[in-house]
Amino acid sequence: MNLHDVNTGIKKNKKSLRLGRGKGTGQGKTAGRGHKGYGSRSGSSMNVSFEGGQMPLFRRIPKRGFNNPLADRVASINLGKIDAFFEDGEVVSPATLKEKGLIKFRYDVLKILGDGELTKKVKIQAHRCSKSAAEKIAASGSELELLPGKAPVVKFQKKVKA
Repeated sequence: MNLHDVNTGIKKNKKSLRLGRGKGTGQGKTAGRGHKGYGSRSGSSMNVSFEGGQMPLFRRIPKRGFNNPLADRVASINLGKIDAFFEDGEVVSPATLKEKGLIKFRYDVLKILGDGELTKKVKIQAHRCSKSAAEKIAASGSELELLPGKAPVVKFQKKVKA
């Protein structure tokens, strides 16, 4: 292929086929619908997954797992990463994490996890925090501020009648 051949044969405004307009057009008589059957009738349309009555692929393969589209997307970051990328006195917030490229996707909730050690005194702003992370943050003398918006998950307890 040569560079001058790239655009040959490309029609920008291709005319639609005029079906059922006589033998000379090549699309006369049955108009490309074949003879008889469901496909030849008006209003016929097949489901994309229809395989002619055979068990469809999506029903033949096993189903695994669960996906909840309504659940919050949680971005998590470990204390070890915070210790590596932030200096003393800095603020660790969703905005600063995005600036430094530590979180690169859209999320609803930011959660701090306790993997690694925190040796620097920083101010951490997040929506959620694990128990081990909260203990390590307090031990290092850092400050933890839980952001509003998406509230932390609270497990409901049954009410006991007195």
